Amino acid sequence: MKRVALFLLVALAANAQRSPLLKQRLEWFQDQKFGLFMHWGIYSELGIIESWPLVWKDRSWGNPAIQTKEEMEAFRAKYFAQSRKFNPTKFDPALWARLGKAAGMKYVVFTTKHHDGFSMFDTRMTDFRVTHPDVPFSKDPRANIVKEVFHAFRSEGMGIGAYFSKSDWHVPYYWKPGVFAEDRNPNYDTGAEPERWAKFVEFVHGQVRELMTGYGKVDILWLDGGQVRPPKQDIQMDKLARIARGAQPQLIMVNRTAKDAYEDYRTPEQEVPDKPLPYVWESCITMGKQWSYKPNDEYKSTRQLIHLLVDVVAKGGNLLLNIGPAPDGTLPPTAVSRLKEIGEWMGVHSEAIHGTRAIAPYKEGSVAYTRKGNWVYGIVLRGESEALPAEVLLKTLKPKAGTKVELLGTGMRLDVSNGVVKIPANVRLSPYAFALKFQI
Repeated sequence: MKRVALFLLVALAANAQRSPLLKQRLEWFQDQKFGLFMHWGIYSELGIIESWPLVWKDRSWGNPAIQTKEEMEAFRAKYFAQSRKFNPTKFDPALWARLGKAAGMKYVVFTTKHHDGFSMFDTRMTDFRVTHPDVPFSKDPRANIVKEVFHAFRSEGMGIGAYFSKSDWHVPYYWKPGVFAEDRNPNYDTGAEPERWAKFVEFVHGQVRELMTGYGKVDILWLDGGQVRPPKQDIQMDKLARIARGAQPQLIMVNRTAKDAYEDYRTPEQEVPDKPLPYVWESCITMGKQWSYKPNDEYKSTRQLIHLLVDVVAKGGNLLLNIGPAPDGTLPPTAVSRLKEIGEWMGVHSEAIHGTRAIAPYKEGSVAYTRKGNWVYGIVLRGESEALPAEVLLKTLKPKAGTKVELLGTGMRLDVSNGVVKIPANVRLSPYAFALKFQI
């Protein structure tokens, strides 16, 4: 307990003394507001949840059909064998990047390796990788998928995030061969077998070094696998951070759920906080029901997604919206439609999203607020089939006396009296949301 308490104290002190460069980079990050998350790997071949069906103790939500350990072992063999089927011949990251940019997204976070251990890049640390000769796609000139994705999104001027799982359920230094793995943790005592664990630490550091030195500028290292932390799973984060930042000095690190010195911002999953948080944050949320590709997945409507984005941004966060590509490398048609429709809205209203910060009271009724310098944006959220309101009441944040309110995207400047803005009946506005711009 003393060791853990000391570790937390050191983490808190380190966070309090962030470097000027990191503070600058976190300001950059908060300006982005909207990013694209992409879960893609051999799990997409089966159309199932990524990695988690491999975990015996989590099978109730990952793989409930498995009832015995023998069935689990057979399933694990089948799952890992999907690498020999992976052949996404329609993979077109340039199209992904164009769609993301057109939707108003400013950065991408791509799964370089999930918990199952299959590396989507040309690692030299393991044969369980997309470029290994056993993988059909290895013969394609685009086989180094991470390289292709990073290049495509970077070419569109978007920030680059590398998702990387600290845990690895395929490498023999994490799940020891011949011993049934009961849960997501190592299936041996790391204290009793320090040599084996040391090899795992070396393995993780080696893969991070590859990603940070061979794939151009990386803005975010998004580390997942929160259980991999001291005291039982110490992967020497101080050394890992030195390796990563030695190659990428401007790097933002996300050591998810660790609450340590290397969790530069926090990442609520599948939820939006009730109120603004006292630190930099990003909600990661799926467009559909599942992170990875699922045939006939149920997608959120365009209205839901735009309202979600506004809700997150009004509270001072970023929205990292996830889409899972199909096994052939294409994006599901519904996801593409949603991106295009969001893009149409952002084409008019991005000024009220990008580069903004939260301002109290954040939201009043159907009006959510953001700010940029001396300007305030009141984003009016519209319900399904709701008629255009005749007026909007700006209750707490009132425009400066004698000024007009701009109806974003129309060029109209509207009169305001006692916080009441009258909306012209004949104006064409988005059925999802529209924005008022004013000074206070």
